[in-house]
Amino acid sequence: MNINATLFGQTIMFAMFVWFCMKFVWPPIMAALEARRKQIADGLAAAERGKHDLDLAARRSAELLREAKEKVAEIIALGDKRASEIVEEAKVKAEVEAGNIKARANTEIEQEVFRAKEQLRTQVSAVALAGAGKILGREIDAKAHNDLLEKLVAEI
Repeated sequence: MNINATLFGQTIMFAMFVWFCMKFVWPPIMAALEARRKQIADGLAAAERGKHDLDLAARRSAELLREAKEKVAEIIALGDKRASEIVEEAKVKAEVEAGNIKARANTEIEQEVFRAKEQLRTQVSAVALAGAGKILGREIDAKAHNDLLEKLVAEI
């Protein structure tokens, strides 16, 4: 056999093999490669969107956390202010109540002093009458000398 005919036959067979591969094998392989490339591109785009969404969520959560901290600080400040107001109101009420109690005590003291003076006047007038009766040697009639006794009590 001649090497040229074999080489020529192998070249024709190789060309038919390349044509067969280009017609029937290459398109499905290229379609699979294109689908895989598209899938990878979609996955990368989804990952990029996910990363972007994660950054947005992180910023949003940081903002919400900051707002929550501000609101908590505001609520605490309002609570402290209200507590101070309540303490001040209690102090004012206590001072008013102390003033009322003191006024009532002063009134009671004045009444007790007045009663004591009245009892003392009565006792002094009784002692004076008894003393005057002994001095005069007879008993003074309190009913008969009521006006005189009233003047004496008023002077004392």
